[in-house]
Amino acid sequence: MQNLIVTYNCGRELLKPELFAQYLSDKLQGCPNPDVLVFSLQEIAPIAHAFLGGSFLVPYLDRIRYAVDSLAKTRGETYVSLITRNVGMTVLMAFIRPELLGNVRWMETGGIGVGVHEMGNKGAVGLRLGYAVEEEMMEMTFVAAHLAPMEWALERRNEDWKNIVQGLVFTPVDKKAVRAVAAARRSQVRNSEDEPLLPGSVDNASTPTSGIYTPASHLFFAGDLNYRTSTSRPTPADFSHYPQPVLDKTSSSHYSKLLESDQLAVELKAQNTAHGLTEAAIDFPPTYKYSDAAREVAATNEENKVASALRDNTSSEPTNQDEKWLWAKHRWPSWCDRILYLDIPPWMSSQDPNARIQIHKYTALPLMSTSDHRPVILSLSIPLRPIPPPHDEVLDRDWRLDPPFSIDPQWRQRRRIARSKEIVVGLSAYLGLTWEGRGLLIAMLIGALGGWAVVVSMLQPAVRL
Repeated sequence: MQNLIVTYNCGRELLKPELFAQYLSDKLQGCPNPDVLVFSLQEIAPIAHAFLGGSFLVPYLDRIRYAVDSLAKTRGETYVSLITRNVGMTVLMAFIRPELLGNVRWMETGGIGVGVHEMGNKGAVGLRLGYAVEEEMMEMTFVAAHLAPMEWALERRNEDWKNIVQGLVFTPVDKKAVRAVAAARRSQVRNSEDEPLLPGSVDNASTPTSGIYTPASHLFFAGDLNYRTSTSRPTPADFSHYPQPVLDKTSSSHYSKLLESDQLAVELKAQNTAHGLTEAAIDFPPTYKYSDAAREVAATNEENKVASALRDNTSSEPTNQDEKWLWAKHRWPSWCDRILYLDIPPWMSSQDPNARIQIHKYTALPLMSTSDHRPVILSLSIPLRPIPPPHDEVLDRDWRLDPPFSIDPQWRQRRRIARSKEIVVGLSAYLGLTWEGRGLLIAMLIGALGGWAVVVSMLQPAVRL
């Protein structure tokens, strides 16, 4: 099965769909047409719109849909929306070829906020689906995430990951699928067919729950993970050492020198985050943080409607070595935007040596004027067959079977409380920070004053002539 995963920090701005689709099409040359497209979007909209959700998000989400339609036309395909879910400012959108839609037998979703007071200014949202392959079921799990910012907040990012594993719990979208999913969950348990996945689980009629790790599912984790290339803020002297577009990989200005300090690579190796996940080789420059001047250059290209004809201003293979990458001086250039995946389990590869995940392309799109991040895409193929049950004995630890953290039994209550806070904050931000909200507030004030005036006039004693 061919999958395309895209992660993009939208910068709380409306996307330019035609441009986005054009950049996607250019970068996907030589890649097979995807069967499933999944978008991990961070900072999709201003906090008021994102926290209130519903119709407030429609203009922002429609831009993604338009971009998918435009991309489909360039590649002779058609895609239909599978599902859209958000937790605050983080959104997951999934699309599929219409002829494959009938193979999706069930879906589960989950979400968690890891921002201020566990609200969704930072957080994660996930989708798990069951895809029928003949008489069997293949599972795929996609998680969109946005972790804590700032160079020095390394431990907080690792803590965000831990909270996601503990609190992002999947439940069925369709209540009719509850029994089927519950039965599937129990069949994945190694030791006993009667042992529930979670303590306290009951019979088939109950709503089954599971975390991001399950024995039978592929797992993809994408987002603005915010891992940086330093633990401290850059000094003015550091700015002169920022990467620039040179072809010589031995040069101190080549981005590969900065990649050696990538926090995520270090933490992955130490098993402090994203346990068991892996990443394709990075052969593109940092995706963050580009300066206002860089965005102005991108805007000029867009306004001239020749962006596709221009060389990529942030390409990893520059044609003009006098060209410069325009970085923000107060942040270290970093690969904040990443896409990770859980590789084929050993018991599956031992049964079928040809069962493997094939990477077609892992790269960044050009900078757009609406954000200081570059989008990142991963085109890959996964075996079109279910992950089989594990052997009786798995010698090496496998995170599918033994997740790094257990599920928080209070996850549902904590998410409910955080959602209530989001609504209050969203409403306050809408009334105080948007023109529409201020207009509504003024109208309400005028109406209240008018009503008060009517009441006062009615209470005044009649004047006798």
